[in-house]
Amino acid sequence: MSTDDIFHKPGAPVGDFAFDASVADVFDDMLLRSVPFYVEQQRMIAEMARAFWLPGTQVFDLGCSTATTLIRIAEALEPSAHLIGYDNSKPMLEKATRIVAERCLSDRIELRNGDLNGDPAEIPLVNASVVTLCWTLQFVRPLKRDRLVRWIYDSLLPRGVLIVTEKVLSGDSSINRCFIDFYLSFKSRHHYSEVEISRKREALENVLIPYRTDENVEQFRRNGFEVVEPFFQWYNFVGFLCVKGAR
Repeated sequence: MSTDDIFHKPGAPVGDFAFDASVADVFDDMLLRSVPFYVEQQRMIAEMARAFWLPGTQVFDLGCSTATTLIRIAEALEPSAHLIGYDNSKPMLEKATRIVAERCLSDRIELRNGDLNGDPAEIPLVNASVVTLCWTLQFVRPLKRDRLVRWIYDSLLPRGVLIVTEKVLSGDSSINRCFIDFYLSFKSRHHYSEVEISRKREALENVLIPYRTDENVEQFRRNGFEVVEPFFQWYNFVGFLCVKGAR
């Protein structure tokens, strides 16, 4: 696994964060060091997918990056399960393809190009019982999010689920500042320098746009999901389990 040192050099200009080849190369290390309890969250996601997946249906991961979530879910499900990942980054899909092949899962996991900021009809979710959005919805432009969430809801089979993990804002500015400070300490403990932390925050400023927890819940509810249940929280990171037709 390559070490994430993208923002290590203080002299290089900082542009908007992009999921390009340089990021794809270090992405797995980046997530392990940047997402609190990343491994445990992945275990929880696979556990919930196993609980809600129906034999004969499909699993979709939107913004699949290097296919970590798809692989964890595939390993938790029966060999007959078919999984499909969408991503709009060619370098991510190329790396995901290599990793899936190395894990001997190419016959079960299909990878496709798909832009979540585009027309949802171009990312068909056929016969879906489980859809995951892991640290991805926050990168979808706010004006596009409702349409995407509604598309997912309409595409899911009855009792189907959407599993979402997101970075969020607190409803109180002082608490939000406190949570951010805790998160910066977390990154420092994972050996990111102050320069790296500052430069990455600058790169993400116009790209990653989080909502408050209540705004996320309302978004899922107004687009159809009858049950929206938080299943994980670490300061400003939250996981949501959204269930269709649960009542």
